Amino acid sequence: MSLKKRVLSVNIEEAAVDFFNHLLQEKPRIPVFIPLILIAWAVERWLFSASTWVPLALAVWTTIQYGRYQRKLLVEDLDKKWKRIILNVSPITPLEHCEWLNKLLTEVWSNYFNPKFSIRLSAIVEKRLKLRKPRLLERVELQEFSLGSCPPSLALQGMRWSTIGDQRFLQLGFDWDTNEMSILLLAKLAKPLIGTARIVINSLHIKGDLLATPILDGKALLYSFVSTPEVRIGVAFGSGGSQSLPATEWPGVSSWLEKLFTDTLVKTMVEPRRRCFTLPAVDLRKKAVGGIIYIRVISANKLSRSCFKTYRKQPNGSTNVCSEDNFDDKDLQTFVEVEVEELTRRTDVRLGSTPRWDAPFNMVLHDNTGTLRFNLYECLPNSVKCDYLASCEIKLRHVEDDSTIMWAIGPDSGVIAKQAQFCGEEIEMVVPFEGGNSGELKVSIVVKEWQFSDGSHSLHNLRSSSQQSINGSSNLQLRTGRKLGVTVVEGKDLAAKDKSGKFDPYIKLQYGKVVQKTRTAHTPNPVWNQTFEFDEIGGGEYLKIKGFSEEIFGDENIGSAHVNLEGLVDGSVRDVWIPLERVRSGELRLQIAVKMDDQEGSRGSGSGSGNGWIELVLIEGRDLVAADLRGTSDPYVRVHYGNFKKRTKVIYRTLNPQWNQTLEFPDDGSPLVLYVKDHNALLPTSSIGECVVEYQRLPPNQTADKWIPLQGVKRGEIHIQITRKVPGMQKRQSLDSEPSLSKLHQIPNQIKQMLIKFRSFIEDGNLEGLCTTLSELETLEDTQEGYIAQLETEQMMLLSKIKELGQEIINSSPSLSRRSSSIGN
Repeated sequence: MSLKKRVLSVNIEEAAVDFFNHLLQEKPRIPVFIPLILIAWAVERWLFSASTWVPLALAVWTTIQYGRYQRKLLVEDLDKKWKRIILNVSPITPLEHCEWLNKLLTEVWSNYFNPKFSIRLSAIVEKRLKLRKPRLLERVELQEFSLGSCPPSLALQGMRWSTIGDQRFLQLGFDWDTNEMSILLLAKLAKPLIGTARIVINSLHIKGDLLATPILDGKALLYSFVSTPEVRIGVAFGSGGSQSLPATEWPGVSSWLEKLFTDTLVKTMVEPRRRCFTLPAVDLRKKAVGGIIYIRVISANKLSRSCFKTYRKQPNGSTNVCSEDNFDDKDLQTFVEVEVEELTRRTDVRLGSTPRWDAPFNMVLHDNTGTLRFNLYECLPNSVKCDYLASCEIKLRHVEDDSTIMWAIGPDSGVIAKQAQFCGEEIEMVVPFEGGNSGELKVSIVVKEWQFSDGSHSLHNLRSSSQQSINGSSNLQLRTGRKLGVTVVEGKDLAAKDKSGKFDPYIKLQYGKVVQKTRTAHTPNPVWNQTFEFDEIGGGEYLKIKGFSEEIFGDENIGSAHVNLEGLVDGSVRDVWIPLERVRSGELRLQIAVKMDDQEGSRGSGSGSGNGWIELVLIEGRDLVAADLRGTSDPYVRVHYGNFKKRTKVIYRTLNPQWNQTLEFPDDGSPLVLYVKDHNALLPTSSIGECVVEYQRLPPNQTADKWIPLQGVKRGEIHIQITRKVPGMQKRQSLDSEPSLSKLHQIPNQIKQMLIKFRSFIEDGNLEGLCTTLSELETLEDTQEGYIAQLETEQMMLLSKIKELGQEIINSSPSLSRRSSSIGN
């Protein structure tokens, strides 16, 4: 019997059993009549024959019962579908308990959510630590971040779906009380205190109500707290290398951390501020570290003084009390201020309740997310004062599939969300002003390019080396061993505030503790073309730019900016226009390049440079030993070649670094040793393996690509490419594509290789391989004879040329010609 027939018979048996069970439930007295039916059938069968209506009646009755059974199944199926429809369209669904969700979260927390959330939250914490710190601390560095093994509890009181407008929200409680987390901060004390100390956050309590909203057909999820959650943090203190305070609670540190944590939640994920969790179908595994966006403020609509509240909230959080104006809405004179972090730009003033600006701006992002804030102001008649009216926000985020999601607060606290599938796609959004009943703003946004940590750009799609290179300062600087060159090329539309027309701008660059200054120009569009060199430092800060104009009573600030330096590639130049912040106009053109510090030796110096040089490409490492407490390392490679010592840049917090860095040495036959080190800011570096690179037998101008296991450790490999460069041979090859002498010298080696093949084929009994090798040997002998003949011909031609040259020399010199004639006589 085939498998299909077996499955069919099993289904029929199950349907029959279900039907009879249904009959027994609906007609519980049927078992009583079964014996009577059997007796009647036996009498009819063996004693006397009854009429045929008895089996007919039985068949009709069975058919009726089966029809009722099928109708019941249909009704149950329709009830299920109806409940599903009601669940999807109902404004509020019934409260559902979610013990299963917390059980599932407990099972997958340690291996999935804990490391994923730790990485994401640590980046947010690092950014906030750089922006806000107490006066007691000069610098704070995040050393370790782990959320522990205790997950938060979700929907302990149940969860439900609700609908506001066209948007559906999932409401659930959030309660996280853990004593197992470990967040380690290394702090450098500010003067007059000296030393470093450790701050450990070991407990956390957060309690509140969450809202989750799916957007863009499930491609992303917005989430936020309904109101400010309850937050408590447990802090412990310990000493570092040296410490001037006892290991007790420092004044103001605990309250600073708790306020920092609460403010971060309020500003990023308390209604109506929402964070975005993307759910891309494709993950290109790129980390965006910055971007360039073009914003065009198109127009506003339905502006009216009556549509804005009497108490207007300022951008800084204060309120402005406005009296009722008797002006007509047609007399409204408004402009929009665009704000991205510290960068601001203004449109011109336009008249009416439906003003149109069409003002384009070039803006810069320093992360994979950004908030575009649009502040609406009114210019009051006969007054220099501008009255704040309202504002709105658009947030955008780079998605792992290289698209960009943009979202904003819509009408009735709903969500407006759009997605740009690629860089260069224009997205138009109409966003209502917050606090207004009808006013709305129309803007156009184009993401020109995203910049990634590996040096590639979304626009040009250039992949290169991975680099964590943001500058720092103080004793916690993380030097990468590279030189950073910054060229201040020119400025454009710098803001001249001196009405007399005198304008003498200059620029200051601050990188760590090093400050450089350009010469003073005398025009709003100056050209400097000055280059400054810095030691590249990793650690989390930016290149800071400040513009000034020389004045008699003190120089005037004409704008500032900070530049993200992640993703810089050896040998390449990043040419960018940087908008100046905190001014109405002004941009600077910078050219930024990076290279290795060549003080420890360079190609062509020292002995053996005439023999060419060694080109070593350190590509990557994998499965390295974890040297830090957090389970990662900060690996770099120290290369020793004779008296030369060089090193790669440092790649932070990884066991699989990618250097993609080229080093060169004069080829003098010295041993080539690679030492893989773990970088430490305060403590001595530790070794995580070493290896020796064999290159002496490598043919000239041929590249060897190999993975080399590290010695002295349990695991770890390093991927390199090495080439012996011989410039003389390269020159000959360029002049003659088939140099006879060099080819002839290679033939003996090729014959040896063929003899080895002969032996292996004879041992294996491979006749086909023997025949092929014999034909190759015959071809090689013919080639050898041809090269020999060509060399003999070249020798004869060379001798004849020498004779001709000697004769010309004799003929050109009279003394030599007379002497040769006398000798002949």
